[in-house]
Amino acid sequence: METASVAEIKKELKSLSKEELLEHCLRVAKYKKENKELLSYLLFEAHDEQQYIEDVKEEVSLDFARILDLNTYYIKKSVRKILRNINKKAKYSGIKTTEVELLIFFCEKMKERGFNSMKHMVLLNIYDRQLEKIRKLISGLHEDLQYDYHSMLDSL
Repeated sequence: METASVAEIKKELKSLSKEELLEHCLRVAKYKKENKELLSYLLFEAHDEQQYIEDVKEEVSLDFARILDLNTYYIKKSVRKILRNINKKAKYSGIKTTEVELLIFFCEKMKERGFNSMKHMVLLNIYDRQLEKIRKLISGLHEDLQYDYHSMLDSL
């Protein structure tokens, strides 16, 4: 069985009744946690992007507070998990400024915890890759936003 293209799916969804569409959405949400999270974002959080960003930042702050400085391996795993979560949340939003703000916040938290030092080479590499990703994202934004985000980036 060959998977249909997005255009074909869109055309078919337009022909469905409201009840059938609701049924299909609920069925898709049942199968994967990511689908359910995306649907939750679209239904409950997409209308207030700034509040969504604040909620994610609060969640990231709590995750960073939970990291125990037992060994570098545990810190590295925890930081990667936090970064995966940020990337997933930014993907749900689909707005580049949201992604930039979340990644800048992530780098600020890493700097605050001292994970961007030479003593943690793997963590320093993660930090540097995120800075490069931020620079690349900023270059695609409006000039006024670029100036604001560059000033935030310079502090990192």
